[in-house]
Amino acid sequence: MAQSTDRTWTLKDLEATRALGQWLAGEEKRPALLLLKGELGAGKTSLVQGIAVALGIEEPITSPTFALSQHYPQGQPPLVHLDLYRLELAAAADDLFLQEEEEARSLGALLVVEWPERLSLALPEAWTLKLAHRPEGGREAALTGPNLPPAPAGVEMSRSDVP
Repeated sequence: MAQSTDRTWTLKDLEATRALGQWLAGEEKRPALLLLKGELGAGKTSLVQGIAVALGIEEPITSPTFALSQHYPQGQPPLVHLDLYRLELAAAADDLFLQEEEEARSLGALLVVEWPERLSLALPEAWTLKLAHRPEGGREAALTGPNLPPAPAGVEMSRSDVP
């Protein structure tokens, strides 16, 4: 039976954040769409760097804040990294998202979207990961979405979910 309980981890550093990204990329039940929420500097791009490692992408992963999207076709599967931060109008964010989603589907790619709060679209099939700084250091990561698998061992320092 598929798990659908939300997952929460305490990540002690950027390496733990990247490790969580590697786990997400390698999870066989992962949907083709991953939404990343979190304030500036929360670790969204670091998480995407971990995803890229798991997909076999060797080129440097940088935030697409100014380019809006980056395509990494050499990944297995390919990766499309979209950042909607600079798009203030939901219509513009929706248009860009739909264009990139179509491209990602045609490539069989994983589409990772930073700042999905800019969208007006409902995306119930996606997994959403929210990253937040913890006052005592590190980050809190909360994953929601359909058909979540059991939490990985060795990534979290603490878990609020017990499968």
